[in-house]
Amino acid sequence: MLRELKIKNFAIVDSLTVEFHPGLNILTGETGAGKSIIIGAIEMLLGARAQGEMIKSGADSAELQAFFDIHEAPVLEKLGIDASEGVIVRRIISGNGRGRVYINDILTNVKSLEEFGRYLVDIHGQHDHQRLTAADRQLEFIDLFGRLEDLIAEYRTAYDERHRLEDELFRLGADSKERARRLDLLKFQINEIESADISPGEINGLEEERKILFNSARLRELCEDAYGLLYNGESAVVDNINTVISNLRTISEYDSSADEPVELLNSAAPLINDSAASVRDMRDRYNADPERLDAVERRLDTLRGLCRKYGETEEEVMDYLNSTKFEFDELMNSDEKIEELRERYDEIKKRLSDTAKEISAKRKDAAAEVQKLVSKRLGKLAFDKAVFRIDVIQRRDEKGEKGFGPKGCDIVEFLFSANPSEPPRPLKKVASGGELSRVMLAIKSVFADIDDTPVMVFDEIDAGIGGNTAISVGEALKGLSANRQVLCITHLAQIASKADFHFSIEKHQKAKKVDIDVKLLDRNERLKEIARLLSGKVTPASLKHSEELLAK
Repeated sequence: MLRELKIKNFAIVDSLTVEFHPGLNILTGETGAGKSIIIGAIEMLLGARAQGEMIKSGADSAELQAFFDIHEAPVLEKLGIDASEGVIVRRIISGNGRGRVYINDILTNVKSLEEFGRYLVDIHGQHDHQRLTAADRQLEFIDLFGRLEDLIAEYRTAYDERHRLEDELFRLGADSKERARRLDLLKFQINEIESADISPGEINGLEEERKILFNSARLRELCEDAYGLLYNGESAVVDNINTVISNLRTISEYDSSADEPVELLNSAAPLINDSAASVRDMRDRYNADPERLDAVERRLDTLRGLCRKYGETEEEVMDYLNSTKFEFDELMNSDEKIEELRERYDEIKKRLSDTAKEISAKRKDAAAEVQKLVSKRLGKLAFDKAVFRIDVIQRRDEKGEKGFGPKGCDIVEFLFSANPSEPPRPLKKVASGGELSRVMLAIKSVFADIDDTPVMVFDEIDAGIGGNTAISVGEALKGLSANRQVLCITHLAQIASKADFHFSIEKHQKAKKVDIDVKLLDRNERLKEIARLLSGKVTPASLKHSEELLAK
């Protein structure tokens, strides 16, 4: 549930903190007192679109924060956010439009916040259709009511398999000309790759050889100079070392300390001889060979051409060759394969059709029961003559045939008419916000045990009602709050009297500033507030009536 809401520099609010509680939380106040600011702040924390004018005049940014006392949230698990100790949502709205969103101090985006918000809170305003007006949500509710989850999962398995088989049959069963063209292409590709006789890493080796061949004259010249300096030229290193060794041996006859450098030079002499021999061999290899260079260039062009067409590396080209051979063999033997696939396809199609029929029948039964229950609830909400209907319509494809969708062949639509002389229309097209809110409340009451949304918010659901109807609305809200937290803004004393916790919202003029306060009322304060709601002011008569309402 929503435990705490903090608002800073939002609309006309400097700073405000409200602590909510389990059950039915009622908010009342004069028109224009700022009740909509509370709802607006909650909407922003659920991912609603932010605008710069929401920031309090004179401030650079607005900050909203809410603490939700929940212990698990599948939506957050995907984001790697731990919700075991509750969730703190914080949103900063900047004037430049670059706001930030944090969930448990982890920076995230508005899209993720919106997804989390849909899981957590359901808001119903006078003109806010929200989730229940969406066709897919209506279908989902009927399926939940009918306990169809397992049957739909079975259907979805067959549905996905049918699509896979259709794709496979299309690939293998193209017309004979297209198939022949495909076989010719695959055969050409196989021959082209196999005739190249590619070896892994060959391109790198050829590029290295190309560099050597291209610079062979320069490399031979350098080796010739190096060999002369080491072994074969005037003052060669080998000759100089031998002279040094001879001199040091003479010194060692008089000074034994010369033995050590003699020993080191004796060790170095063979290494220098070996180095000279290696340089000589390298020199002999660096012979300009225009024909070999041309052959290397041609081979590289061939390999690079294959890589451009079939893969970035030799390994990827060989992988492509293997997959092409597999497809070629499959197409060559496709007649037998197609026959097997068609048998499997017919089997899956029948299973899909049978499961879809079973789902449709159960949906119609569930829809009839929901229609009856909602109609009964509407009778208690000033809709004695209203018509509520649920249509389960078969989906059709472009050819007018039964259309199989991911969840079956049905389209579910909730329809409503407040006047029996008018035909019921889709719920999302109901014009009156007050009517829509009460229809929503009736539906929510029926689905209270199915819909697991932990927090529900009703913004002035009492529009256009009063008297016993208002009492019924209050009782319905009270019933909803038994298993979830309900926040409700109301102008009716009959609804306010049902509160578990009653908050008063007041707007104050402080110097040149306007601010709002939200206060949790005790019993005496509630008596006065309900009396004000009854008669517009507190009088002995309204206080007495207020006492009677609270006593009930």
